[in-house]
This record gives sequence, structure tokens and C-alpha cells, in this order.
Amino acid sequence: MMQIDYYFATISPYTYLAGTRPAEVAAKHGATLTYKPLDIMALFGRTGGTPPKDRHESRKDYRLVEMRRSAAKLDMPMNLQPAHWPTNPAPSSYAIIAAAKDGSGDLAALVAGITRACWAEERDIAEDAVIADCLEAAGFDRGLVNAGLMEGAETYARNLEEAVSAGVFGAPFFIAGGEKFWGQDRIDDLDAWLGSR
Repeated sequence: MMQIDYYFATISPYTYLAGTRPAEVAAKHGATLTYKPLDIMALFGRTGGTPPKDRHESRKDYRLVEMRRSAAKLDMPMNLQPAHWPTNPAPSSYAIIAAAKDGSGDLAALVAGITRACWAEERDIAEDAVIADCLEAAGFDRGLVNAGLMEGAETYARNLEEAVSAGVFGAPFFIAGGEKFWGQDRIDDLDAWLGSR
């Protein structure tokens, strides 16, 4: 069975725009999707990237244009400058790690719900109550918001190290069978590649 490593960040607008499509593509091809949340700002620093706030104004402006166009193309609501961004992505990432271990709900819905809370609902995904709401909506126990925090922190840090070693430099980023796909706009390419195997 093919495994897809899915590196993503809960504060990434492009992870939000990926929605549940990664899980749908994996299911279509009988692949296993392994969720690997990471610290995107630390990843930028480790791989030659520049955090959005530090980019040239022309790059900042064009980033917003691309986000607007992508959201419109996907018919997804999006606030280009959300009230709670950037925020601390660690708590929501730890909850996703705990939920993946728990396995009782819909992990794709959880990731989509957390990123939607940030990018479309003006909610702070660093807050326990917001994360708990997202857990519950995806079929998980609200208590997972505070479950396995030490293990979550260790896994979160390990995901970053694995990402750097694997050649990951942005989010979302998919690796399947040694093939790399960067960006929500490459999910169709991932789908096509899996279909050609």
C-alpha cells in the first residue's frame, strides 16, 4: 500500500485551501495518508524560505492575490488577513497528533476544521476552546485538546526534522513513493501520479 506523508501547518492558508482533498485522493487510490503537522516558520528558516511578514511588499501583495484567486476557484470562504494570524500553531498541532493516535474521528475533517477556523471564521486556533470545538465537530473527544501534550511536542519537533531531511520546504507538501508535490494546487498532480502507478 502506498504511503503519502502529508506535511502541513495549521496556520498555513494553503493547508486550509487543501481542505479534505488529500484524504479523498488517498482513499481513491487505496493509499495511507500520514498527517505530519509542523512549525512552518521554523521550516522556512531551515530551508531558505522567508516568513510572510519579512517578504518584500510586492511578494506580500501577490501572495494575497494568489490566495484570493485560489479561494474563489475552490469556492471556499477566506479572510485574506484574519484577526488571529499568525498565532501559535503548536496547540492545534498537538491536538491533531493526539487525534491521529486516538483514531476515533475524522482526521481530515479536523485539519480542515482547524484551518477553516483560522482562515474563514476569525477564531484563534491557539485557544483550547476553539480546538475542542473542532475536535468535537470532527467526531473526537473534546478532551484530546489536552491529551498527550509531551508526546505531541516531541512528534511536532520530529516532524520538522523529518521534513527538513526529506526536502520539504513549504506547506502543504506531499511525499509518496519518493515523489514530491508542493502546494494545494499540486493535489491533482498527486492524484494523477498515484493513478499511473
